[in-house]
Amino acid sequence: MSHNLLKGKRGIIFGALNNMSIAWKVAERAVEEGAIITLSNTPIAVRMGEVDELANKLNVQVIPADATSVDDLETVFAKSVEILGGKIDFVLHSIGMSPNVRKKRTYDDLDYKMLDKTLDVSAVSFHKMLQVAKKQDAISECGSVIALSYVAAQRSFFGYNDMADAKSLLESIARSFGYIYGREKGVRVNTISQSPTVTTAGSGVKGMEHLLDFSNKMSPLGNATAEECADYCIVMFSDLTKKVTMQNLFHDGGFSSMGMSLRAMNQYSKGMEDFTDEDGNVIYG
Repeated sequence: MSHNLLKGKRGIIFGALNNMSIAWKVAERAVEEGAIITLSNTPIAVRMGEVDELANKLNVQVIPADATSVDDLETVFAKSVEILGGKIDFVLHSIGMSPNVRKKRTYDDLDYKMLDKTLDVSAVSFHKMLQVAKKQDAISECGSVIALSYVAAQRSFFGYNDMADAKSLLESIARSFGYIYGREKGVRVNTISQSPTVTTAGSGVKGMEHLLDFSNKMSPLGNATAEECADYCIVMFSDLTKKVTMQNLFHDGGFSSMGMSLRAMNQYSKGMEDFTDEDGNVIYG
């Protein structure tokens, strides 16, 4: 149901790949709430994914761009302002990728060139995005910029690997740039720390299915879905949150505040033996 929360607003959604993507859901909800938007993803993602299908469905334009390229980002913001007929009111950064995770490199055996790529794609691209937008004065007064994060930025999660470092950097960028952008332009910059969610990127994390089950049992409200995350993003893009900035906002059913739940304790009690190798040595991960 639409509440016209974004009526008359203009936005850019980075990262929609297919209908499993949170960015895809955000794009659908933004248009439903009255916004006009552009979509952007890498040229290969546009060719190989389903972005054109979403664009046709919503009657919006796609601007292919590598979010790690300042030149490409300059094009996205300039073209979006032109296409949409004015300054941008909201931006979603839903971009993350780790070659080390894809190649199953463990955290104590990282390939550092791959780490550089992880950080550039998953975090530094956010800084580049904000810097380009500010230099072009492309975002309107009281505009809202959101990047998607995860609780592994604060806590260690087996298998999340160097993506945890990237999310920590992402949240730091939101605070540091949020101060400057808020002070000078009134633009708010926040991150949303979402529950583990079944997406194309998330499915590459080792043990994802078990993580989903564990967090669901730990959270008093259960895991937040991609659709529910989209709803939260819409609220953060709207005028209802004009004084919220530089925050990492947990959207995880309460998981981030939990120590142990009854459901998780019951599950744990069914199998308390240590995980060991063939020689009986305890394996910690």
